[in-house]
Amino acid sequence: MVFGMKSFLIDLDGVLYVGKKPIEGARECLALLDDLGYDYRFVSNSTRRCRSSVAERLKGFGYDVSPGRIFTPPLAAIQRMKRSGKDRCYLLTTGDVHLDFEEAGISLSDEDVDFVVVGDAGRDFTFDRLNKALRLILDGAQILALEQDRYWQESDGLVLSTGPFVAALEYATGKKSELMGKPSPEFFRMALKDMGSSSDQTAMIGDDILTDVAGAQKLGMQGILVKTGKYREDLAISSGVEPDLVLESLAELRKHLET
Repeated sequence: MVFGMKSFLIDLDGVLYVGKKPIEGARECLALLDDLGYDYRFVSNSTRRCRSSVAERLKGFGYDVSPGRIFTPPLAAIQRMKRSGKDRCYLLTTGDVHLDFEEAGISLSDEDVDFVVVGDAGRDFTFDRLNKALRLILDGAQILALEQDRYWQESDGLVLSTGPFVAALEYATGKKSELMGKPSPEFFRMALKDMGSSSDQTAMIGDDILTDVAGAQKLGMQGILVKTGKYREDLAISSGVEPDLVLESLAELRKHLET
């Protein structure tokens, strides 16, 4: 098996698709992983869609992925809140990700909350919503950052992600956020536990040299960088991170699998 690996954690955006286009050869690579008996889970910092919607979107790209194989930061945030015994939060996101929280019995409110949960709200990062979050945090709510990516790749170019807005709230309130998504070790462990796999037998495949590769390596996994999505050669070099393997795309992984 590749590098002695028995399983993989695989990013979605930038690895299986970019914008509205699937990555050529990625679907065939996943089929080969199935045929050869590798186990894998998808770990994405996607915070706009509930898990079922993520699976539906993948189906539109030609990928047959069950929701149970997909791990997103909202799931980690829900676990975190349930462990604390507190279940009221202000959700600063967009899309239908609120369905994951509601299904888990989390109370969504804009007053008297225990947590402010910040995801990628896109154009819904309005002054009013950010100011509401500011006041709730100053009143005692903890900040749960679903992810802290700086940007992500759309079909027409790079766009701001959640990280800059989390940083603004931290600066304004003087409070630190707690990271729920990649590269949080707890997030990775959640997916590893589901596979029944260990970090030394698993490789993470992603397009972000810091979030995916460095985050995985810190936990003892191997980090595989793909040159699709948000990959930038200058940033990869300046990061000081040395991936265990660099691929032109996920499709190239097929060359490194033992048959």
